Amino acid sequence: MTKLSSQEEKELIVFIKDWLRSHGYSQKELAEQLKTKSSRISEIIDKLRDLHKKGGIFNIAVNLIRIEQHWISAKSNNNNEENSYSEENNRQGYNQLDFNYKLDLDELMDQMEEDHKIN
Repeated sequence: MTKLSSQEEKELIVFIKDWLRSHGYSQKELAEQLKTKSSRISEIIDKLRDLHKKGGIFNIAVNLIRIEQHWISAKSNNNNEENSYSEENNRQGYNQLDFNYKLDLDELMDQMEEDHKIN
């Protein structure tokens, strides 16, 4: 494979920085995913050069897509866990009061309807 030109490297750096910013991640988090020794941009570029040697720009893209998919699934899992935790806390809150809110609300609605019919 041919080497990345200096212009291609510059464009790749700009792309990576924009890409990280758009996803809310840092160079450190990218470095962890790329398994580099350091989070410095020079180390990240060295890793991208290695990926380029092994399969060109296509190989770089495949690896970045894999990382992006990992981040998206991790965010999705975190959101699901937070929602599940929040729902569980809400349920526990009602259980602590020994209050079956669905049943009691139905009874309350029935009582309100009866009161309304009487008047």
